[in-house]
Amino acid sequence: IKRLDPESTLDLETIPVDDAPTFRLFQEGRTDAIFQFESRGMRDLLVQSKPTRLEDLIALNAMYRPGPMELIPTYIARKTGKERTEYLDPRLEPILADTCGIMAYQEQVMQIAQVIAGYSLGGADLLRRAIGKKKAEEMAQQRDIFTAGALERGMKERIATELFDQIEKFAGYGFNKSHSAAYAWIAYQTAYLKVHYASAFMAANLSATMDDSDKVRQFYVDAHANGLAFLPPDVNASEYRFVPVDDTTIRY
Repeated sequence: IKRLDPESTLDLETIPVDDAPTFRLFQEGRTDAIFQFESRGMRDLLVQSKPTRLEDLIALNAMYRPGPMELIPTYIARKTGKERTEYLDPRLEPILADTCGIMAYQEQVMQIAQVIAGYSLGGADLLRRAIGKKKAEEMAQQRDIFTAGALERGMKERIATELFDQIEKFAGYGFNKSHSAAYAWIAYQTAYLKVHYASAFMAANLSATMDDSDKVRQFYVDAHANGLAFLPPDVNASEYRFVPVDDTTIRY
């Protein structure tokens, strides 16, 4: 635990990205007040999948949405070694390895179109847009283009059809990885603060939600569960907001 020092500064851009206590917080689902990871469903997913790196948080953030969400059980089984990760084509492995063989990002769909079917960058983006619009005529055209390109590059028609079916099904709800990465990085920074600057972090969250008694109670209970103590309101000592007194104590 870092000492509270009013003279010290913290640069969140330079914190370690492999901090074990921070990932332990995610693995245990103790994510009250953690950006994007507070919901009950997401906490259950964290506990089951045991993230160990920033890439895992990026994947979870993107997959916990309609479309990819139905493959979360498969992702967890593969991530925890209970199920083998398999690919329809070996060329897909470098593209899908970070997400255990599951399409979670729009960028993955675009890469697959390039590598498997010979799309240009611009063409792959048109495919992404067409899937998002869900227009039957455009999708039929893209299916023909994709299948023809895949066949030219040695893929069997049956496999090409199955792969396009997967693309069409999940890309319509796909999250772009750049967005998910930004979210996950903020979430990691937030968790790092909760682990290493607990009293200051929770005091700030309590202050930010002090007009919402239900939220204050939630954070108060969570702070106690994570080893923090509270000093009662005091006309001589209390300030307008919640204040960290030391590493483990907050003044109401």
